[in-house]
Amino acid sequence: MFTGIVETLGTIQAVEPLGEGRRLRVSAPFADDLAPGESVAIDGCCLTVVRAGEGTFDAEAVRETLKRTIVADYEEGREVNLERALAVGDRVGGHFVQGHVDAVGTVQSIERQGENRYIGLSFPAPDRRLVAPRGSIAVNGVSLTVWEVGVTGIGLSIVPHTWRVTNLRALVPGAGVNLEYDLIARYLRELVEARG
Repeated sequence: MFTGIVETLGTIQAVEPLGEGRRLRVSAPFADDLAPGESVAIDGCCLTVVRAGEGTFDAEAVRETLKRTIVADYEEGREVNLERALAVGDRVGGHFVQGHVDAVGTVQSIERQGENRYIGLSFPAPDRRLVAPRGSIAVNGVSLTVWEVGVTGIGLSIVPHTWRVTNLRALVPGAGVNLEYDLIARYLRELVEARG
């Protein structure tokens, strides 16, 4: 479980094939504090640490992860948002994020509005019922509030601090982003659909 408050930025140091998946090496300030078996959200995708030390850690992504996330697009030098798993007693500054990416969205537009940035994202139309104005969504692991909702898209307003400390500042129109919808909305949809 995570909060969607990015702890630090890391850099992809290496991407190696691993059967039908990939093994990632990521440099991170907290890498030496990690142990194999711990969970780290990389751009909001929960991956398990398999090695840590000397300022880097390794995590493995299986075929299904590559199909459902932007992890398949990672190359050496890419900056990624990182968050370690929530510990008992930690404050929850964002919202509960599982690290289970629901879909890949696409950046449609980025506009500056005063000090803020306004990002328009498209997402799969069937997911429309999982997003509500003023509801929560995680974009590349960043807890954000939805500003507006259309049939196949959402608008997000990014405050200057979030823009500076996350990789959202590197987004361009056409870029893919990991999306995780609000946990409560996902369970409510399952309940409603189960009732027919």
